[in-house]
Amino acid sequence: MKFRATLSLVLLFVTLLAACAPAETAVPATDVPVADSATQLATEAPVNSVGTLKIAVLPIIDTLPMYVAEAEGLFAKHGVTVEFIPVASAPERDQLLAAGQADGTINETLSVMLFNKDGIQMQAVRYALRPSEGYGHFFILASAKSGITDAQGLKGIEIGVSQGTVIEYVTERLLQSEGLRVDEIKTIAVPKIPDRMALLASGKLSAGVLPDPLASLAISQSAVKVLDDSLHPEYGFSVISFRKEVIDASPNAVKAFLAAIEEAADLINLDSSKYTSLLSDKGLVPPPLLKTFQVPPFPDQAVPTEAEWNDALEWAKGKGMLTADVSYADSVNASLLP
Repeated sequence: MKFRATLSLVLLFVTLLAACAPAETAVPATDVPVADSATQLATEAPVNSVGTLKIAVLPIIDTLPMYVAEAEGLFAKHGVTVEFIPVASAPERDQLLAAGQADGTINETLSVMLFNKDGIQMQAVRYALRPSEGYGHFFILASAKSGITDAQGLKGIEIGVSQGTVIEYVTERLLQSEGLRVDEIKTIAVPKIPDRMALLASGKLSAGVLPDPLASLAISQSAVKVLDDSLHPEYGFSVISFRKEVIDASPNAVKAFLAAIEEAADLINLDSSKYTSLLSDKGLVPPPLLKTFQVPPFPDQAVPTEAEWNDALEWAKGKGMLTADVSYADSVNASLLP
């Protein structure tokens, strides 16, 4: 019964996320406590508009600073209008970007590389979320029925991942950091997260990889944490990226957007409990975890390093996802940070 209840809850949560459609995302002032710094905005002189940006957003914790910036009036403070376009999957997100229907998003360096393999189309302009000590982003979990408790127990064991993505990359790099050889690391394609969670819970899958907060939900339902990327933040981070065409045409809008994100990240890091209602309203955290989930600290302004880029590039080439180098200098742009 416990497994069925867990599966039903996860399927409901993911179904609700998948139902997201482009709509008004402004949160009523009564729903979100406004930080002291933001209460002064009404008395400040209006800021001249620097443009409008359309951001494709997945229902992931990485997006919290964007919603806080909206709720606190920080985008308006910096003169940029931001329209959120909710998407239910990475392929849907990438289709919107490729079609020019979205200007920016949160993704990973691997995604930026694939966009840029035949020419520079996207640029990463800031870390979105970066693992830190005590706050993992991706977790390698074992089924409670597997008896596996550490990385050595995963030698030759099939690990459920979404192949060709940051999840597979992080999985291999974390296990290699624990001393496993490449030929000892086995992965199996389980693309859908609800399937991965259900198979883990039933014991039909001995191990799998999940992002937080769904990893925390699985752990609360008896999955065993084997590894997470908190001690290796160079692997599991996400980035804010924009289409190069948008950056070239509207650099001031992107700069204003990033200035607002910087302030929002500071507010979250100061007191994340003020934004519990946003976590719920935007579907960023499963309902059972709202009272216990610890919001991770968000990084200060910075972009991925060249070493981080080159490591992911080497991995992607080794997997046959890319056949040639993709320029770090052309794909990562730090000049727009406040």
